[in-house]
Amino acid sequence: MLLGLVTLLQDSLLQPKADTVANAAANVAAADQQIKLLDLLMKGGVLMIPLGILSVIAVFAFVERYLTISKAGKLEDNFMPMIRDHISNGNVSAARSLSKNTNSPIARMIDKGVQRIGKPIESIEKSMENVGKLEIYKMEKNLVVLSIIAGIAPMFGFLGTIAGMIQTFFNISITSDITLGTIAGGIYVKMITSATGLIIGLVAYIGYSFLNAQIDKVINKMEGASAEFIDILQEPTR
Repeated sequence: MLLGLVTLLQDSLLQPKADTVANAAANVAAADQQIKLLDLLMKGGVLMIPLGILSVIAVFAFVERYLTISKAGKLEDNFMPMIRDHISNGNVSAARSLSKNTNSPIARMIDKGVQRIGKPIESIEKSMENVGKLEIYKMEKNLVVLSIIAGIAPMFGFLGTIAGMIQTFFNISITSDITLGTIAGGIYVKMITSATGLIIGLVAYIGYSFLNAQIDKVINKMEGASAEFIDILQEPTR
């Protein structure tokens, strides 16, 4: 009898408990139910297509504008000192050649001022201001694309919310079932499109604001160079 009790005790210790087996099975099932990010986005429905297109356009517009604006803000440190030396020595042709061969909005604005040397200061300032406005317009070109995407991407997400609600109520009307399985599809559409639209809109707005800040830096450099050029013209020649 004692031997039988020992055997029964060993069997109970070696065999896994029912709760442990059930928990393990549940964990395996939960792992199998996990879905990848791409699969999750696919559950957003057809509205994910325009949202995807908007995201691609936003990335392209940001990269293209960033490279253009960064290039516009670059200028050799010795550019203005060399312009000063040429003009102070009366060598206007050398100043014109330097500004004309330098690929920069600041250089093109200075080039216009060099061309107007001999005219009244007010006329020179006006000509340089007009060139500066054109250069600013070139830097801001296509920047509005990011602003538009920042505004309409959340609207597409809101449209997805409406589509998800319509799908949910349609499923309920067909099946007369209000279980989670019935409404899950509509909830997927609603939440995924809303989140995606908000994220795209937020990123586009941040990119738009960042590029505007970069343009302001270039504008400040242009204004500084313009003021320095006018000061050079008002200095006595050697």
